[in-house]
Amino acid sequence: MRALSLGRLEGDADAVTGVEVDSRRVRPGDLFVAVSGGEAFLDDARARGAAATLVPDDAHAALAALGSAVRARSDARVVAITGSVGKTSTKDILAALLRTRLRTVAAPDGFNNEIGLPLTLCRIEPETEVVVTEMAMRGSGQIRDLARIARPDLGVITSIAPVHLEQMGSLENIARAKAELLDELPAGAVAVLPDDAPVLEPFVPEGLDVRRFDKPEAEIRNGRMHVRWHDREVVFGFTARHQATNAAAALTTAEALGVEPPQEPVEVEFSRLRSQETELPGGGLLINDSWNANPVAMRAALAHLLERANGRRTVAILGEMAELGPEGPRYHDEVGSAAEAVDVVLGVGALARHYGPDEWTPSATEAREIALGLVRSGDAILVKGSRSVGLEVVADALLGSRP
Repeated sequence: MRALSLGRLEGDADAVTGVEVDSRRVRPGDLFVAVSGGEAFLDDARARGAAATLVPDDAHAALAALGSAVRARSDARVVAITGSVGKTSTKDILAALLRTRLRTVAAPDGFNNEIGLPLTLCRIEPETEVVVTEMAMRGSGQIRDLARIARPDLGVITSIAPVHLEQMGSLENIARAKAELLDELPAGAVAVLPDDAPVLEPFVPEGLDVRRFDKPEAEIRNGRMHVRWHDREVVFGFTARHQATNAAAALTTAEALGVEPPQEPVEVEFSRLRSQETELPGGGLLINDSWNANPVAMRAALAHLLERANGRRTVAILGEMAELGPEGPRYHDEVGSAAEAVDVVLGVGALARHYGPDEWTPSATEAREIALGLVRSGDAILVKGSRSVGLEVVADALLGSRP
């Protein structure tokens, strides 16, 4: 087995049927790769039925080798999705579209980095026809490295927005980094790109089959999103208006893969902590979008809260937005202006003071207690902030307060 040269391998390598890095998720037949202190959980993985365990010399190199090896044995078409905003939701929508016609593997949750991407590839089965991967980046060169592991046949860039500005410095640098995906596509491959991102254009290589998408005509009727696509209407089971653009990106990609949207409504299961809506006692609504935040996504989430409120009092629990660099305060001021239409705002984190909140606290732990006292029965509530803030504890507390 190739993994023999990547570290200390124990067990029956020939019996391996899957790869896992979290011992709690190990199923019989898995190879457990001990990353990030995972060596302490080898016995747990074996007890859960791991066929073999690997303590790698270099965790990222080991996973890259495993993912690349599985990818090389498969004839499945690989789609790679990146972008500043919307990549996970576009992945979820695309997977829902493709599963109506093709045997599809899609990246779970936020499996989009040097650990998550190889794990997605390791889910490929002999009968898999298409693999939908997601690629994130925190700096230059990272998308290129991921693309060389996945070797995608089709690339999607959802958007270019002020995310990771602290590391990247400018929108131009962000566009250049995202376009590394396009550089790694084979000649003549399809590239699905936003129609409203001129900063990306200088970095689009010649020789690609470029397909464009834009914000489509869409309306909400009977609790569903109706998206105008070419000469017909495609119905989706979500109501977030900002997802219409992600739907257009997914529809464009599905079309490139030869898959037409079904006549019946497309039910999309969004990844954990993203656009998750839960009805609360007394007619309330919780929108748990606590996975991450940036200026574009924050404004879209606030608009969605106001639209979904339907006469209910609105409460926005907003964490600060990380990695925006020197312009961070200005971006928070802009989000604060958008939040003025919300009835009650609870800010969490130092920069969240710029939202002009009604209540403020430095941490999610304290926000949890404040929120429980702030929220009333029947409120429409949004919970959203950067990953570093950890606002899922607030959402969990609000859900746990249900009778």
